[in-house]
Amino acid sequence: MSRLSKSFYIRNDVVQISKDLLGKYLVTNFDNQKTVGKIVETEAYRAPDDKACHAYGNRKTGRTKIMFEEGGVAYVYLCYGIHHLFNVVTGERDMGHAILIRAIEPMENIEIMLQRRKMKILKPQLTAGPGVLSKSLGIRKEHTNLSLIQTNSSIWIEDRGEVVSEEEIISSPRVGVGYAEECEHWNWRFRIKCSKWTSPAK
Repeated sequence: MSRLSKSFYIRNDVVQISKDLLGKYLVTNFDNQKTVGKIVETEAYRAPDDKACHAYGNRKTGRTKIMFEEGGVAYVYLCYGIHHLFNVVTGERDMGHAILIRAIEPMENIEIMLQRRKMKILKPQLTAGPGVLSKSLGIRKEHTNLSLIQTNSSIWIEDRGEVVSEEEIISSPRVGVGYAEECEHWNWRFRIKCSKWTSPAK
């Protein structure tokens, strides 16, 4: 297994990177509590033309400025004042690209994830959705701008040698972007076929 390097993140094709993240392993290590999940669902967002993207039109705000950093950092924001959503910034500096991690399959230290979610039984609701996966892994808004590349980082993504082929990927429109006009229909949500850990189809 190896931590993904900068070269993985700074590529310009955010859609391809979204597919390439499927089958990779998202790892957190907070207070010596390491938790790991395999990424099974992603969504791509691209400035400046994507009307569903927070950085549409190259809009820079206090929240979105992290999206314009060089690829390989975390972008975590609060949704509805409740859910902490974890995104991966990609592309070169000032591109404004990011990928939302929508679902993971729990792999290591599942008991810690269950405790964080106050659940007793392992079932897909544990991590099938961007808000619940962040809670399971202990990811919060204050972790935005953390490097995913530096060896001392508490969040990173690993390549463990699994390859997800194009035939194993379901492409569909993204969730909750009805405001995005024609961009609503872009098939930029990617799921591993037959995985019970993906969030429900829309």
